[in-house]
Amino acid sequence: MKASIVLLPGDGIGPEVTSAAVAVLQKIASRFGHEFLFQDALIGGGAIDATGSALPDETLRAAEGSDAILLGAVGGPKWDNPTAAVRPEQGLLKIRKHFDLYANLRPVKAYPALAAHTPLRPELLEGVDILFVRELTGGMYFGERKEQGDDDFAYDTEYYSVTEVERVAHIAFRAAQGRRRKLTSVDKANVLAAMRLWRRTVVKVHEDYADVALDHVLVDACTMHLITRPASFDVVVASNMFGDILSDEASVLAGSLGMLPSASLGAGKIGLYEPVHGSAPDIAGQGKANPTGAILSAAMMLRYSLKLEAEAAAVERAVDAALASGARTADIAPRGGSYISTQEYQAAVLSAL
Repeated sequence: MKASIVLLPGDGIGPEVTSAAVAVLQKIASRFGHEFLFQDALIGGGAIDATGSALPDETLRAAEGSDAILLGAVGGPKWDNPTAAVRPEQGLLKIRKHFDLYANLRPVKAYPALAAHTPLRPELLEGVDILFVRELTGGMYFGERKEQGDDDFAYDTEYYSVTEVERVAHIAFRAAQGRRRKLTSVDKANVLAAMRLWRRTVVKVHEDYADVALDHVLVDACTMHLITRPASFDVVVASNMFGDILSDEASVLAGSLGMLPSASLGAGKIGLYEPVHGSAPDIAGQGKANPTGAILSAAMMLRYSLKLEAEAAAVERAVDAALASGARTADIAPRGGSYISTQEYQAAVLSAL
């Protein structure tokens, strides 16, 4: 197979973790007889410095001609001015909107090798394997807003249409069909009108998926259940803001935010793949970054955009094997214990492949 992949390394540790993911993809290409063509492009703070835009037109054109997009991270103190007209995160929001990537898939798995590294009792982590499906292009992040200026108030609007909820619900139900056939829909229907529409719509879509069990959980209760009984969840579908918060909370189940991958999908063929973590400017360039999230994002790219299931599974097994062998970056090392560099961790995964 021949595939074109656009790389958006971005800022902070983005280039470091993206480089590790590319090395793994190159190993997969060699082992399975594929040809992956990589093209670098700008996004985020670096793009602002170079072009004045967080998402230059050249980047969009390159992405439009690709089979998939692999992103590192955006942002950092240099551009950390919430009142600036151009900010790094605008590039990320714009590329999601441009390709109508309305569903963000965030798997969270508890690794036995890292059980002692999490704040939960090991028995609570047994069997934890959750897929969060976060609506990505609607809700409060994209609703009407007023930022504080001369007035002493500001607001953001939580807005959802039936169509927006339907399409992400369909993806969540289909995902549940391929797993344990259980879907949890998270909302705040007891308070918010937009969330009452969310619940009504999910109930309606459920009529097409009689083989999937559906339950509804209020977001505040869900935050507690994720810590007290995480293994009870299979697929979780949530709004843009709730999905963002809950999946970050669930990162403690995996041992670190650095372990988590994601895939942003829509109706088209192009998907955007990125680790859940941010740009971590405090450790950038020090070889301390955990590339697992980026490597597993590459595995999701193989699975969802390139339809290479065996190759995706091989990458996931290699990560499991590297962790089982004791490979630890700084964020998942025992307190006061030794750890290896980003490059050494990459080598451990490549060796397992």
